[in-house]
Amino acid sequence: MVDSQKTALLKEEKRTEYIAKFKEFLHEAYYTEMVKAGNNEESVAVDFVVLDKSLPDMSELLKSKPEQFFDISDNAVSQIELPSPVKLRFFNLPELLNIRDIRARHLNTFFSIEGIVRKASEIRPEIIAATWKCLDCEDLTTVPAKNGFVGKPFKCNCGSRNFEQVEKEMIDTRWVVIEEPFELTEGEKPSQLTILMKEDLVSPDGRRYSDPGNRIKVTGILRDVPKGKSWSTKLDFFHEANHIEPLEIGWHQLDISENDIKEIKKLSKRKDIYEIFVDSLAPSLYGLREIKESIILQLFGGVPRTLKDGTHFRGDIHILLIGDPSAGKSQLLKLVPEIVPRGRYVSGKGVTGAGLTATVTKDEQFMGGWVLEAGALVLANKGLLSIDEFEKMSPEDQVAMHEALEQGTISIAKASIVATLPAKTSVLAGGNPKFSRFDPYVPISKQITIPDTLLSRFDLKFAMRDIPNQEEDRNIVDHVLSVRQDENYEKAIPKLKPDFIRKYIAYARDSCQPSLTPEAGKLMKNFYIRTRRKASGGEAAIPITLRQFEAMIRLSEASAKIQLHDKVRKEDAQRAIKLVKFSLRQLGLDPETGEIDVDRSEGLTSSSERGRIKAILDIINEMSEKKKEIPIQDIRDAAKKENIGDVDEILDKLRREGMLFEPTPGFIQKV
Repeated sequence: MVDSQKTALLKEEKRTEYIAKFKEFLHEAYYTEMVKAGNNEESVAVDFVVLDKSLPDMSELLKSKPEQFFDISDNAVSQIELPSPVKLRFFNLPELLNIRDIRARHLNTFFSIEGIVRKASEIRPEIIAATWKCLDCEDLTTVPAKNGFVGKPFKCNCGSRNFEQVEKEMIDTRWVVIEEPFELTEGEKPSQLTILMKEDLVSPDGRRYSDPGNRIKVTGILRDVPKGKSWSTKLDFFHEANHIEPLEIGWHQLDISENDIKEIKKLSKRKDIYEIFVDSLAPSLYGLREIKESIILQLFGGVPRTLKDGTHFRGDIHILLIGDPSAGKSQLLKLVPEIVPRGRYVSGKGVTGAGLTATVTKDEQFMGGWVLEAGALVLANKGLLSIDEFEKMSPEDQVAMHEALEQGTISIAKASIVATLPAKTSVLAGGNPKFSRFDPYVPISKQITIPDTLLSRFDLKFAMRDIPNQEEDRNIVDHVLSVRQDENYEKAIPKLKPDFIRKYIAYARDSCQPSLTPEAGKLMKNFYIRTRRKASGGEAAIPITLRQFEAMIRLSEASAKIQLHDKVRKEDAQRAIKLVKFSLRQLGLDPETGEIDVDRSEGLTSSSERGRIKAILDIINEMSEKKKEIPIQDIRDAAKKENIGDVDEILDKLRREGMLFEPTPGFIQKV
């Protein structure tokens, strides 16, 4: 008995010594921050490295026995005179544990993990203690919550068992699920961990950092909770967060210094600024200058506008790259999201509609019911999403993108959740033609399986073709060899570092909202009217539509942002016109007529094809006057005399559209 008393006394002496040491440490290193935090009712962030240098014993105690440590630290804080009590948050632990490496030995220890938030609950109050009053003697008893339950006192000191709850102590809490970052998973399924956030960690800033899609570093204590029934032998983990640090931030949170702003303004005045940006995007890929210039404009984006009648015009620019194998699409698609905060990369077959937009999952244990889980378009909100192998996505999943690409939102109504999520995301998509090589003589709709309604939502569409050309081939091979043989090859080194590009774009997006000048507007208007004038006459090909006109406005606004101008000038409009013409000429040129036909690039029926359909229908109408059922071979013969090709294809199309049907094999009849 005497030995146990001595041990308890020694422990108490040690505890008192630790409290005194820690109080002194806080006074010396963090007193000013604690007074400021007390005035603002905030917490104080303590650097673990600073603690480890001053009190190595205490830092070791924090990692191995955090409960004892926080008992000591709370006592030390309570002995310091402050305007109001403050909470200590510890960060900058040297070791980082992977979620997949967490084991039973880590229970009740203090460590850091990082991951991407997959789903998050709403912020809700949680009872941490309840106060009960004895109905006989009116004594008050406080019972802390344990394992998610608040119990009732068994018996009062007076012997009574009649109690009434008079008070409860509550805190704000939020449950989030984080997932390992993809670069740590080595091709395996990413592991997940549930995080409990409470008190000031769920402030407005804390909530924003812990919304789905954000990458965060969490420092805290690993707890266990029974799986299912409270007496179950199977346990689950959750991490009780002490400190949360955002690792991936949006444009607005980028730290731009005064020196950065000076450099940005200096660079914006250079006449060759557009060439500098183009040379900084994937310089190891030879050529593709128009495509690279378009992607740079996409990163800056246009100006979203909402009119007084509620009509919304998006500012996001969408680009589609269709091309031959080995044209460099995947390299571009992989590289561009790395420049952009909240940039994401996904690939065709591995993408579903729910994975792109949003889905609803059920989690009773932590989240308390149905929870919204964000998809890639939502996770990349105000950023950029690269979709490789776009044509390999199933049609149902492609349809899910319609609303996001035009309205910048995703609406979901599943289970008990009806919500509209923001998806103001620029999309850079890439795909291969059906027959591996792009054929300029075949309309795009027959070469790539993308609905025409979705095709029309892309502002710019490019065909990346691999055409043998001796001089061009020599230049490409020389460039590739120079890149491989010489690490310091000048043309393969970006002129601007990605970090500076990121800051430049963030500053331009935040400080520049350019408006159209009459000169720029007139230039684009004249181009639009002059181009469409060629189509006046009813049956002619339509070379350009209002969608391309709106695309020109967005591109010209992005061009003005690059030079930090608040007005869209004539040269910005000329740059936008040049890129739109380049895009239309690549996919909209009708080889039969030599004219640009926008319907070819939008995946619709081109004017030459409409002419053939009309001629076939005239033949069928003429034959229908003699007999109802017309032999298909007769139609083929009549079409051959009039030099009309693709007869079977046109008949299939008319059958699909319900204008014809086949009563018996080899015969057709008008509906």
